[in-house]
Amino acid sequence: MPEPWKAVESLSYEEAYAELEQLVQRLESGQQSLEEAIRLFERGQALIRHCQALLDQAELRVRELGPSAALEDESPEEEAPL
Repeated sequence: MPEPWKAVESLSYEEAYAELEQLVQRLESGQQSLEEAIRLFERGQALIRHCQALLDQAELRVRELGPSAALEDESPEEEAPL
């Protein structure tokens, strides 16, 4: 019987990535039936999409902060000479 998995959407990036690494190891071992391998592969694809979405969200947040946010935190004495 397949193990119960948490909903992919509820996983943090770190949780999803760790689970993905485990799935890859299991697939590489070749110790499962074709049906089980397909099920693991499908779960892996869902984890990859979730991780990519979380990375995209993080990148957007960083871009929204942008260079202007970094400049606001610097005082004139901290600026690097040209």
